[in-house]
Amino acid sequence: MLGQMMPFQLTIQSVIRHASRLYNDTEIVSVTADHPQHRYTLGDALARAGQLANGFEALGLKKGDRVATMAWNDFRHFELYFGISGFGGVTHTINPRLHPEQLIYIMNDASDKVLFIDPMFVPLIDAIRSQLKTVEHVVVMTSDAGSVGDYLLYEDFLAAHSSEYAWPEDTDEHQAAALCYTSGTTGNPKGVLYSHRTMLLHAMGLSQPDALCLSRQSVILPVVPMFHINAWSIPFACAMIGTKIVFPGPKVMDFEALTNMFIDEKVTLTAGVPTIWGGMAQYLQKTGKKVPHLERMVVGGSACPPYLMEYFSKEQGVNVIHAWGMTETSPLGTCNSSLPAAASSWDADKQHQQRLKQGYPVFGVELKIVDEAGEELPWDGTTQGYLHIRGLWICDGYFNQPDTRGNDWFDTGDIAVIDEFGCMRIMDRAKDLIKSGGEWISSSDIENIVQGHPDILQAAVIATAHPKWDERPLLIVVPKEGVQVKGDELLKYLEGKVATWWIPDDVLFAESLPINATGKVQKNELRETYQDYKHADFSA
Repeated sequence: MLGQMMPFQLTIQSVIRHASRLYNDTEIVSVTADHPQHRYTLGDALARAGQLANGFEALGLKKGDRVATMAWNDFRHFELYFGISGFGGVTHTINPRLHPEQLIYIMNDASDKVLFIDPMFVPLIDAIRSQLKTVEHVVVMTSDAGSVGDYLLYEDFLAAHSSEYAWPEDTDEHQAAALCYTSGTTGNPKGVLYSHRTMLLHAMGLSQPDALCLSRQSVILPVVPMFHINAWSIPFACAMIGTKIVFPGPKVMDFEALTNMFIDEKVTLTAGVPTIWGGMAQYLQKTGKKVPHLERMVVGGSACPPYLMEYFSKEQGVNVIHAWGMTETSPLGTCNSSLPAAASSWDADKQHQQRLKQGYPVFGVELKIVDEAGEELPWDGTTQGYLHIRGLWICDGYFNQPDTRGNDWFDTGDIAVIDEFGCMRIMDRAKDLIKSGGEWISSSDIENIVQGHPDILQAAVIATAHPKWDERPLLIVVPKEGVQVKGDELLKYLEGKVATWWIPDDVLFAESLPINATGKVQKNELRETYQDYKHADFSA
């Protein structure tokens, strides 16, 4: 017997209709090259999304056609999120920090028909335009006609079309709505194709009290980029709920400007990678400034160093929330926004250690850890295994790849432990683990401790070949500007914090570490750079 409920479809168009009726006055603040401070409403944004949709029809685009964006977090990018998917197209967000060869591969693989770019990327597209096989139109997202070259001007494109648009009501919720490619640290990037249904369910999951806990009273500044994994679905969640958004545009590494946005717009919630928060913490410490309205900071992309959580918690009064996910998981997998009931009897240090874990699976996601034979391992907080995931918004194969659908679980490539409360902790990427004498060493644990040293800006640990132990950890650090620190001092700093045999055999100093397009250290490049490194145990 089937239930007697309406077959209401979960689509981007349903969000547009809902937001247009209820949240027309919700404010959107944005920084762009042509607008140091742009301010309008959600109603304005959705009206302009209607102009985009009419424009796509005028260009002859069909349902399912891919429309690419290469832009920062700003109001025009927000309009495109709704205009493209609402029209029936697929919003293909592209990371501008990728290598030009990867950009060419991605756009050709996706068969993009139209490309929207920030004006600063005009030279980049000029250089590769002849190699983009399917792109018919390039639109530059600005009002400055002098910065578009031979391409279309965004504001002219909109002005030619009415904002009155009949958003389709017959879209199947399983239709593709967005496309995002993985960072591509090995081989070509792979495309993850999201449906209307999964994006909306993910936005709902993201909004849960034990996730981002969004409301109409919240003010969110998403540092997580709209060019990767849909900025964690924050734009859709905010439109569903009526949450004010502050878009930092290209100012994410301008910590003075970023801090001023937090203060002036009374931002209560933010989300981003540790790289950004480490730089912001240094700026705040140096200037003595406070971010008085900020209540919660969600940290994802890589593990939050303990010193960062301690600083923002104790010095800024911010609840730092660990989260974990990946492109293939839309990305939300786990969130660590609150402690289990049993924690009320724990001391402060034990509570702090619990909060450093990546968190609990939100509803809609299931986790397990398995051994090399695929047998499930216990949730005891100590047994390590390969992390597998399944759920409402987990990918089941890659775009334009051999069909692998029908999988019961997705192998994340991470090594993790899960405690008795269901709280997951990433030990390392499987490819980044160091196997020394048959035992695993977590590179991320060592990095997080070293980054807590007052003189260290960044740290990375990689495996290097060893004649006796197969692999040993090598520590590579970037000291803070104007500071001198000795390798022996850093190794001594690790004593008592990790097992003795975990302590690296050597420390190398670098001016910078290679950072990928999503703010993570590119360990594959470090491994290649130091592939010929010889330990003292090697004979000449």
